[in-house]
Amino acid sequence: MGPLKGIKIIELAGIGPGPFCGMMLSDMGAEVIRVDRTGGSTRRSNDVLARGRKSIALDLKSEAGKSVILKLCEGADAIFEGFRPGVAERLGLGPEECMAQNEKLVYGRMTGWGQDGPMSQAAGHDINYIALSGALSAIGAKNGKPIPPLNLVGDFGGGGMVLAFGLVCGILEAHKSGTGQVVDTAMVDGAAILMSMFYTMNAAGMWDSQRGTNLLDTGAHFYDTYETSDGEYISIGSIEPQFYALLIEKAELDPDKFSAQMDRSSWAARKEDIAAVFLKKTRAQWCEIMEGTDVCFAPVLSLTEAAEHPHNQHRGTFTELDGILQPSPAPRFSRTEVGLTNSARIAGEDSLVVLQEAGFDSAEIESLLTSGAVGSVKA
Repeated sequence: MGPLKGIKIIELAGIGPGPFCGMMLSDMGAEVIRVDRTGGSTRRSNDVLARGRKSIALDLKSEAGKSVILKLCEGADAIFEGFRPGVAERLGLGPEECMAQNEKLVYGRMTGWGQDGPMSQAAGHDINYIALSGALSAIGAKNGKPIPPLNLVGDFGGGGMVLAFGLVCGILEAHKSGTGQVVDTAMVDGAAILMSMFYTMNAAGMWDSQRGTNLLDTGAHFYDTYETSDGEYISIGSIEPQFYALLIEKAELDPDKFSAQMDRSSWAARKEDIAAVFLKKTRAQWCEIMEGTDVCFAPVLSLTEAAEHPHNQHRGTFTELDGILQPSPAPRFSRTEVGLTNSARIAGEDSLVVLQEAGFDSAEIESLLTSGAVGSVKA
């Protein structure tokens, strides 16, 4: 089920962007085998990022454990890891060793800074990678400090999603050329490419480096969030002239005062005016007036509220799996069905099945279990 059905990918388990990449690929139908460390037997059914995969637990420091990984590579389309540069090589599981088992294997690498460069060996997190890309500097209120947009831009958008894209690209190319290659995914690179439109605006002289003064960074009164009388918030994105005209009409703003939409010198004053207007009604009342119109309006919803909204319910944007509320797979396709198969597994829950499917016989499996190279647990 899914457009990637028939594709097999090995995931060397990590945190953040790696599991998100595995989730994206699994959601689209790829068979993703997550390699966990032995001893990690904690149930992870509430870990949305780990859904949809089988789990085999291996001691990667043992020769027998490494041999299992190399055996799995023989029948896989891709493998990916999220270690610091050089760690996989020290484990004996770098590109050279893995790709020697399968000339069409694509080897994905996820790091913050990339496989080379003066910072490649330094520790870091999402906030650091987006800082170096220029993204963090652009996010925040006027006269305020930069505000990290959760870890969406580095870890997930610029990291896991870019790695998933890169792996699929590599697999498609390998099917044509017959030869695999390494996919070097750096979150600083991914965050930078997400900023492409803003680098365009900067080159055109349409971007001010002062935060909170531009069209899309809350500088404009018609592109911002506003508090309502009940302490909730709404979002407005009335950029185009016809949408802005409708905003003036629906909010009953003074047409003369609000006529000069793109006069930046008036934005701060108009922001104060419109904020006072939105404070006169509740969020629900503004929804009644504006939701579903061309104002470009939406209520600002909590995670729980988002799943309850009629539009999201209609589209099935969220679902429950084993009692855990989570986003449904995206995107969706006109002909190929996608769906969730299972929630996160206990580390090692599928070890026996994975070994059997990889071609290990009963004696080999027993030896791997006895030696501790493979861990197996029951749900």
